[in-house]
Amino acid sequence: MGDSILKIFIGSDHRGLDLKKKVMAYLRENELDINDIGLDNSPLDDYPIFAFKLGELVRDNKGSLGILICGSGVGMSIAANKVKGIRCVRAVSVDDAFKGKNHNGANVIALGSEVTTDFNLVKEMVDTFINTKAPSEERHLKRVQAIRMYEDNN
Repeated sequence: MGDSILKIFIGSDHRGLDLKKKVMAYLRENELDINDIGLDNSPLDDYPIFAFKLGELVRDNKGSLGILICGSGVGMSIAANKVKGIRCVRAVSVDDAFKGKNHNGANVIALGSEVTTDFNLVKEMVDTFINTKAPSEERHLKRVQAIRMYEDNN
């Protein structure tokens, strides 16, 4: 695998802040290179700002991954998917995390702090997302390429 260490960026709005802190601590215990995107939280913050910043960091750091957390995960995923080169999966199950990455080439996962309240499930989804290989089957590669081509041309 070489000397490259997987870089993981993480960000949340105020509704995801507590879960973000738990996920960061968990990933650091496992000696992963976890990087808070560095935006301050307040009760009036807006999730798109966090999603755009994290998306740009993942896009600009080839091979990195991102974790976004808000109340539902929905807003973060919509906003992150507006950043060219980002494929963000909103996950509420381990299967979502696996298929989002293995079938759809997701490089960012969005979690809902108010949807998935079982931290063991959150850990399992994050572990699955991080450890799952990118698409390798021809049918999945073809579909991800179609998304990239559309994104490049529209």
